[in-house]
Amino acid sequence: MMLKYTIGFIKRGNEILMLNRNSSPDMGKWNGVGGKFEEGETPLECIIRETYEETGIRLKKEDVIYSGAVTWASENGRSGMYAFITEVPHDFEYTAPIEMVEGILCWKKIQWVCDEKNLGVVGHVPHFLPKMLSDEKQYEHRFFFSNGTVKKYEQIPLSDELTF
Repeated sequence: MMLKYTIGFIKRGNEILMLNRNSSPDMGKWNGVGGKFEEGETPLECIIRETYEETGIRLKKEDVIYSGAVTWASENGRSGMYAFITEVPHDFEYTAPIEMVEGILCWKKIQWVCDEKNLGVVGHVPHFLPKMLSDEKQYEHRFFFSNGTVKKYEQIPLSDELTF
């Protein structure tokens, strides 16, 4: 299945650069950066472009690690995204908080982002992000939502490790 979106998380030490979105979906919640594919783009090209558009940060292809897929089903249908992690050095300079077109960017502690009780983060991020940060294997993180709430979550190991 070809997915329609990408999501990326930039990790600096024990922090992740998060975006508090100005618009739907998930307006007012913290999430990674990313978005929809443009025609002919690979997932890697998409996340590099989206990261630059949303943050001004130019990622190098070799630093962007494909971490798996996040898919979901709800009363509105099915969709999904390719997920990427980029680790930057501890001394990587990016002043935040900063307001951008898409929303407010801010470095957030990983523990805070991954807390399942944190209602300020997009609902499924605390479920899949810890695994992506701690396990080099790739998984499909499959979610079933009802009225915007995670009702079921499954991790399925991907049999073929993908690279882009």
